[in-house]
Amino acid sequence: MNPVCFCQLYSDCVKRINYDVPYLSMDSRELFQRALKIFPKGVNSPVRFYEPYPVYFSRASGSRIFDVDGNEYLDFSMGFGANFAGYGNTEILEEIMEYLGNPLPEGVPTENEIVMGELIRNAVPSIEMMRFVNSGTESTMHAIRLARGYTGRKLILKMAGGFHGSHDYVLVEAGSGAMTFGIPSSRGIPEEVGKTVLVGKFNNVENIEDIFRRHGNDIAAVITEPVLGNMGVIPPEKDFLKFLREITTRYGSLLIFDEVITGFRFHYGAYQDLIGVRPDITTMGKIIGGGMPVGLFGGSEEIMKNISPSGNVYQSGTFSANPYTMASGIATLHFLKKSDYNPTIELARWIEDKLEPYKDLGVRVNRVYNMFTVFFSSHEVSDYESAKKCSIPMFTEFFKNLLRNGIYLSPGQFETSFIGMAHTPEEVEMAAFKMAYALEYDLNVSGNKIQ
Repeated sequence: MNPVCFCQLYSDCVKRINYDVPYLSMDSRELFQRALKIFPKGVNSPVRFYEPYPVYFSRASGSRIFDVDGNEYLDFSMGFGANFAGYGNTEILEEIMEYLGNPLPEGVPTENEIVMGELIRNAVPSIEMMRFVNSGTESTMHAIRLARGYTGRKLILKMAGGFHGSHDYVLVEAGSGAMTFGIPSSRGIPEEVGKTVLVGKFNNVENIEDIFRRHGNDIAAVITEPVLGNMGVIPPEKDFLKFLREITTRYGSLLIFDEVITGFRFHYGAYQDLIGVRPDITTMGKIIGGGMPVGLFGGSEEIMKNISPSGNVYQSGTFSANPYTMASGIATLHFLKKSDYNPTIELARWIEDKLEPYKDLGVRVNRVYNMFTVFFSSHEVSDYESAKKCSIPMFTEFFKNLLRNGIYLSPGQFETSFIGMAHTPEEVEMAAFKMAYALEYDLNVSGNKIQ
């Protein structure tokens, strides 16, 4: 199959909008040299690094980010999904200022946390009670501790390649940057900790059944993203999540849905409600903070009352439910509640459709609603094993090519790109043509079929 030639369409599109920028500014190189002296490899999170050095950014607006030289990029990372409503959304900022008209103290109860909690409880039926924390990592760490405390069991079952933050109990065959850098786990995690974590295969019913036959009475919880977003986008196969609900109930284990990425992304609520599967514990982050650091874990009143001080499962944090994050979250949820999600879904489908002609050449777009990943593989990507076979060098070249042409994707092959509320049809059309042009002419996939 010969790919459709997008050359003329691409040219016409660029005439309308031109985001071409010089890549690798002198200022970024100088900043990176300074950063190397104070941060490991110059960065504060592994996936932010790419060769020869990352671009440094100075501001953002709507769907655009600007580097230290003032070059403009159309952003499909959007803070790894945290800024779904768009950078500097004026409606949200105006409401935030109403909440923050007077300075508020941290580390004490405020009305903001109650308002925010009520919004989430009303939107997600499975979350009857919750506890706010400061990151997705914190949310899954405390959710696992709560599951162990509630059930009195030790073992946790996670999915191979599933990423739930960077604490010890989930850095076993982890995804995200751990996959990108070829480090499926991490040194520094005691062997004893690793022995309490079982690893199953996403979308593989037989594998999960076998694990439960051998260990089911000792499994405190299964934790998974309902849509994997840290091996790139990998959707659940038909009824797999319903199967997880059934088998955990049968064995008296809890089901934890990590909705740090998917919460409030596809509709005003959680992904679990779109598919009709109710977990015991849900974790959230990213969108609910409106760009501010945030995390949440919640579930039924019966389970959540085990959290201190009402129970004996301990959790605390000075900045948990800090009033500034709560104000940002409240304003963001108010905005999203009255927003139409359908355009974001249609725009992501548009990118998927425009890259469809390259499928037979080893280019695949995995998409769920408004999140997508471009994979370089001759096979479908549906689990950890198939994701590992993707060509990281090809994706890296694709990423850098687009970066030189003013398109910023999430920089790792195993990350997710997002369409948000601020992206326009014209912008996405332009980006899709640039992606196709990069595949056709710069990466020459038609002459170099990916194995």
